[in-house]
Amino acid sequence: MLRFGTAIAGGLLVLNSYVADWFFAGRIDALAIDLSAIAGALILGLPILWSAVKDLLRGKVYMNELVALAILASFAIHDFRTAGTVAFLMLLTIAIEQRTAIGAEASIEALVRLTPRQARRLRADGSEEMVDALELRVGDLCRLRPGENFPVDGIIANGATTVNQASITGESLPVDKAAGAEVYAGTQNLTGMVDIRVNRVGRDTTLGKVRDLIVAAEGSRLPIMRMIDRYVGFYTPTVLTLAALVWFFTRDLNRVIAVLVISCPCALIIATPSAMIAALSAAARLGLLIKDISLIELAARIRAVVFDKTGTLTEGVLEVVKLHPGPGVELANLLAAATAAEAHSNHPAAAALRRLAEQAGVTWSDPDEYEEVPGKGVRARSGADTLRVGRASWLGECGLRTDGVEAPPEDGEHGGMSVVYVARNDQVLGWIGMRDKIRPAARAALDELRELGVRRLCMVTGDNPAAARLVADKLGVTDLHAGCLPQEKVAVVNELKRRGDVVAVIGDGVNDAPALAAGDIGVAMGAIGSDVAVQSASVALMNNDLRRLPFLIKLSRRTQALMNQNLILGLLVIVGGLYLSTIGIITPVYAALLHCVGTILIVFNSARLVRAGEELDAAPPPA
Repeated sequence: MLRFGTAIAGGLLVLNSYVADWFFAGRIDALAIDLSAIAGALILGLPILWSAVKDLLRGKVYMNELVALAILASFAIHDFRTAGTVAFLMLLTIAIEQRTAIGAEASIEALVRLTPRQARRLRADGSEEMVDALELRVGDLCRLRPGENFPVDGIIANGATTVNQASITGESLPVDKAAGAEVYAGTQNLTGMVDIRVNRVGRDTTLGKVRDLIVAAEGSRLPIMRMIDRYVGFYTPTVLTLAALVWFFTRDLNRVIAVLVISCPCALIIATPSAMIAALSAAARLGLLIKDISLIELAARIRAVVFDKTGTLTEGVLEVVKLHPGPGVELANLLAAATAAEAHSNHPAAAALRRLAEQAGVTWSDPDEYEEVPGKGVRARSGADTLRVGRASWLGECGLRTDGVEAPPEDGEHGGMSVVYVARNDQVLGWIGMRDKIRPAARAALDELRELGVRRLCMVTGDNPAAARLVADKLGVTDLHAGCLPQEKVAVVNELKRRGDVVAVIGDGVNDAPALAAGDIGVAMGAIGSDVAVQSASVALMNNDLRRLPFLIKLSRRTQALMNQNLILGLLVIVGGLYLSTIGIITPVYAALLHCVGTILIVFNSARLVRAGEELDAAPPPA
């Protein structure tokens, strides 16, 4: 802001000198006219000269040195208006570049502003006290009124409301929340007064993780950006050599100044970052958070996508569709044993069992010990009993036989259900069948991926083959790997990579963490509130709309196209300007103007990306 104010003040003095020379020459003393130009040129030029000196003291050579030499040369030939005009246009260009370069920082500041600085903490007697939000601790109870933003992540303890989560998930529709629902820092309480129990504060909140992702993305660099950094040290000496040759052959200092001005590589330097920042902004608006901007470049080359089934292609909300107890076992006993074993699990199957038990009025006791065996089942101890819930093959590994209680082909796993077997001590009590629901946007997303040239769409799941085949057939997926353990999912991903494909892995970010890490790009579905999702995946999708994946590929390709356009435009401005300056067609002022116009055109060209994906905001997922 200070630099912008300096540019305006100095620019007005230089403009005053031009106006006086054009309209009042002969009536106003020439020295007075020059003094206005000198004052403006000094105000505008000193910041650039000081920056150039600091660069030289650090042993670095950037574009500031070229501009500083042009300004000094203009002073040497007493062309103060040219010195002021060049400095003004260059300051304006630098301000535009810096404004673009700090786009990610502006996003961070906007996120910080979403979180209130104060909160209403409830005392033990039920009275309210206003405290600094940073003073809140896990377990505190806070009260939110309609229209206020949540200061922390928490669980609703009392009340019900509607919450606008667009700042985190990118979803345009508000979400209804009741007691027991989780809310997130930075989201807006719309309709009701609620009390929330704090469970995450500060950088541990979902908003804090989003902020860290933006910081990480801002700090990362594309290969082409690193290449420009590598060669910028050779650029200035080359330009100075060219300027010396122009002086040697023409003895025209104006041409030398024009060469120095037009050679400033602002347009070239800003070509890539401006496009990347616009792309990051568009992605973040839709709840697509990218850790490393190099992934935007990589996404354009995705040729294989590996999907998890449960919670990714399907909604992950299983429903119990059949209970099959063994001989002499009551339905209630089968359900109670299964629910007790799964009481501490977050798996969708465990949630389905708990829902059914509550609806049926079946009670269960929480286990004294609990252990989850990845990809196989759970083992729990309740009193003197050992409970197991999982695959038939796993129970066989534990020495238990499922003879007599196995699901028949037409009604069990071969009928498209996910089947788990329940055992107490040495007795297999029976099996429970469940089914899942396909996400509304899944088919449309997969069709769009095929249109974008993705050759292989794979579904890799730990579910049984029949249930997986049912989903695969409905979605048109031909490459199916069912019954996979976590390490087998990783093997599938590695095999695709060995074939030379760029592989994206889409999962829920918890059960699929190894596969997400193994892919070239790992996308965690529904990452809101999930620590594992943010850590294991390279892209965090804060909602569950699969259409964001083809959007990521299209955004990547558009970004690459815009970067190429920007680089070509930047090169044309510099090379064309050098030619015109060398042969004396353009003056230093017009060289500075051409330089400024080129930079502005690049910024506006990149800004077209900011509105990418607006059609996803407007259209709900297809049924």
